Amino acid sequence: MYTKNNIPQELLDAARLISENKLKKAESILRNYLKDYPLDVNAMKLLGDIGVKFRAYKDAGYLLVRALDLSPDYDEARLSYANLLYKRQLPFQALEQIEILLEKDKNNPQYLTLKAVNLALANQHDEALKIFEIIINNKKIKNNQLYLSYGHTLRAIGRLDESIEAYKNAITSKTGFGEAYWSLANLKTYQFTVNDIKDLKNLLSSQDTKMEDYFHLLFALGKAEEDNKNYENSIAAYVKGNTLKSKQVPWDSKKFSRECDELISFFTKEFFDKYVDVGDQNSDPIFVVGLPRSGSTLIEQILSSHSLVEGTTELQNIIALSRKIANKKDSRSKSEYPSALTKVKKEEFRKMGEAYIQNTLDQRVTDKPYFIDKMPNNFIHIGLIHLILPNAKIIDARRNPMDCCFSCYKQLFGSGQGFTYSQNRIGNYYLDYLKIMEHWDKVLPGKVHRILYENMIEDTENQIRELLKYCDLEFEENCLNFYKTKRTVRTPSSEQVRQPIYKKGIGQWQNFEPWLGDLKKTLQLEN
Repeated sequence: MYTKNNIPQELLDAARLISENKLKKAESILRNYLKDYPLDVNAMKLLGDIGVKFRAYKDAGYLLVRALDLSPDYDEARLSYANLLYKRQLPFQALEQIEILLEKDKNNPQYLTLKAVNLALANQHDEALKIFEIIINNKKIKNNQLYLSYGHTLRAIGRLDESIEAYKNAITSKTGFGEAYWSLANLKTYQFTVNDIKDLKNLLSSQDTKMEDYFHLLFALGKAEEDNKNYENSIAAYVKGNTLKSKQVPWDSKKFSRECDELISFFTKEFFDKYVDVGDQNSDPIFVVGLPRSGSTLIEQILSSHSLVEGTTELQNIIALSRKIANKKDSRSKSEYPSALTKVKKEEFRKMGEAYIQNTLDQRVTDKPYFIDKMPNNFIHIGLIHLILPNAKIIDARRNPMDCCFSCYKQLFGSGQGFTYSQNRIGNYYLDYLKIMEHWDKVLPGKVHRILYENMIEDTENQIRELLKYCDLEFEENCLNFYKTKRTVRTPSSEQVRQPIYKKGIGQWQNFEPWLGDLKKTLQLEN
């Protein structure tokens, strides 16, 4: 075994390449090295870290767990594994790993911060805030990521002024911290000052600004200029930001369209006629699907204001199940989803439904009988949801295509949603969404309740009454006063749904119409 003073050159090279974000080269070196030294835990850890960056969580998890099996005291690997579990939205499993680390170093700010963000993810915000404040009150520590996470937690529970202060502290602790500027913009209600905009422009013109900060700053500047009605400057920033993100986050529109076509061809009325008595009969879940920025958070807030309904978050469980069924070994192998469902015994669909209910318990902090899963991308998996949970309610949140698509285009998402980073991408995605939702309506008539955002704004009470009736819920006045409901909201609309309904979100795209020709053309809306 080598020592710190005698580290193999391959590992040194890989570590350097990772620091330079040359991940493919580092991955190649490490894979070749592990062929010769399959028990080297340091190589496993480094390769696992790369896997996390590539969102190859299954492979990364295998490597990190293997490293810990061979070397249980390898704290850096355990920290990486805890981070992986956090990214997979498995906070309780992550907390188990963090507690092991804290037993050795109870005051480690990195461990404590990771504990706090996982507690927040587990809806234990009071405990999370206590930890954040203990670390922050330690005058020796000035950590921009710490302030950022603290701000996110405060925002989620509606302590807006304090979250703004935390984001500003993050900016102060690190010059040019783009994510903090974007977090301010992403509040949707924060107004950048003249000096703020000046700082944004100076940072964007600086050679010292890192790429990760650069595109965050661009989206923040886009929002600032839009608020000031400088629409040409605003769209210039949005276009540049999206162009950069589109290179970082690949998306194949044709592939997604083919996947939708495969689902449409597979999930026929005849197929469902064969599976009428399958799945778990549990009626707890209420799925809210559609595109991001379509009014889904508003629907969630209305339903969560009911005494019998709990809002959770955008749960990954259905997507994870579809990937498990797909059984893809790597990016080049063919997906077995949905075709593999024909090989599944009817009893297994019940077990899948039961597993979904069991695995989502961690996200439920009340004893209310119903809960909301607000993962928008689940619209492509309505067939699967029906098979495993036939009594689940499904709500389609829909918005004017130009308003919805443009709102997605100017939103910088934390992860995923690669379809939003060009006008053509988002336009094609919207068309595929319409196509597959039309199919579900045909083969599962009455299964999905559709809410048009514009109708909800214009005729709020009747729309809410119809929504509650579909969910088999009695009308409650609290649902009309949804903006008064205190609960955790983690989506970009968090501050908007804490206000009474307003109309200013309708037709915002028209201010940018001269620059949205590609979107209109893709949506086939040109005159």
